[in-house]
Amino acid sequence: MKIFITAKTGSKKEFIEQIDDTHFMVSVKERPIKGKANEAIKKSVAAYLSVSQSNIVLRSGASSKHKVFVVE
Repeated sequence: MKIFITAKTGSKKEFIEQIDDTHFMVSVKERPIKGKANEAIKKSVAAYLSVSQSNIVLRSGASSKHKVFVVE
């Protein structure tokens, strides 16, 4: 299943807002330096969906605020 994420990095509060079945807004405290924000987003989404982090793969948008992850 593909999920589409709009990322907000460097936020004071961490949260996930589900917009519809496949679209989410994810806010994390980490800055987009050396992939730390992407890892934090992956971790947050895994916890939200109750799946293992290894089942979530970033397909596109590594350096963009619009990302596509695949949940296997």
